[in-house]
Amino acid sequence: MHSVGKSWLLLTGFILFYIIYLLFGALVFSSIERPVEDKLRHDMEALKQEFLGQSCVNAASLEKFLVKVLTANKYGVSVLRNSSATSNWDLASSMFFANTLVTTVGYGHTTPLSDTGKAFSIVYALIGVPFTMLVLTACVQRLMYPLVLAPVGLLQRTGMEPRPATVVHFLLLLTLVVLCFFVAPAAVFSAVEVSWSFLDGIYFSFISLCTIGLGDFVPGTQPGQKYRQLYQVSVMVYLFVGLMMMYLLLRTFHKMADLHGLTTFLQLPRCEETDQDEDREPIVETNHEDQTPPYLTEKAASKPLEPGSQPSYNTINKG
Repeated sequence: MHSVGKSWLLLTGFILFYIIYLLFGALVFSSIERPVEDKLRHDMEALKQEFLGQSCVNAASLEKFLVKVLTANKYGVSVLRNSSATSNWDLASSMFFANTLVTTVGYGHTTPLSDTGKAFSIVYALIGVPFTMLVLTACVQRLMYPLVLAPVGLLQRTGMEPRPATVVHFLLLLTLVVLCFFVAPAAVFSAVEVSWSFLDGIYFSFISLCTIGLGDFVPGTQPGQKYRQLYQVSVMVYLFVGLMMMYLLLRTFHKMADLHGLTTFLQLPRCEETDQDEDREPIVETNHEDQTPPYLTEKAASKPLEPGSQPSYNTINKG
């Protein structure tokens, strides 16, 4: 079959599978969540009628009150207990909001109240989101050699074949990411957030590091929480490092798929071949080969290996 025709056939198959996958998810979520929603709606209606029966408040006044309360809660302002004693816009909370904005996590628990704040959010995200992606990409490029290329080369030097070596490395890296950025943080969150279970911690970590950010679980929002500002800063660091490791994991999988021919089979773009030593290459090359400064001879022993001699996905035999 012609390559163009095969490409369009694969694209059509992807779209059909995507639609089927969405329908499958809709059916599962509807069957699981709708009965719980109906029960909750029935309980709330019963509680409302019980309250009206025990007070002198009429239904219209109660509805008006609840609308205002729910609208304020939508913007992160609660009337429960002493929740209003802590501002959602102190320095630490504002920085936490800015972090969730530029990382596209966006929990939605705290949102701008004013039109000026909304307009600034647009401009701030317009600059901050690409810049954050740039910083994450630069960090991942620096981590590719010590965490990906060097371990794969080490596995190959032990006698393992190239393709199994990349699979073993990916599984080890996946295990490390799951333990360090899902299981361990979930244990911490379930201990610090008294209303969270361990499953809630796993759920929050996954939703956050996939930048889904549903907002049903947000750390540091409980009234009277100790060291709240320090806790929020710690969560910010966790989100940034976690997103960096998720990007590294995806990039490693993409390179492994290139090596195994999966991207070629599916006619998908290959992972760009970036030079892991580009930060050690001079920006401007000099042609004065006969002029060798004395200090270069002193650095000869500590000079890094040439890019072609270092283990990389480019040097692995694909045959």
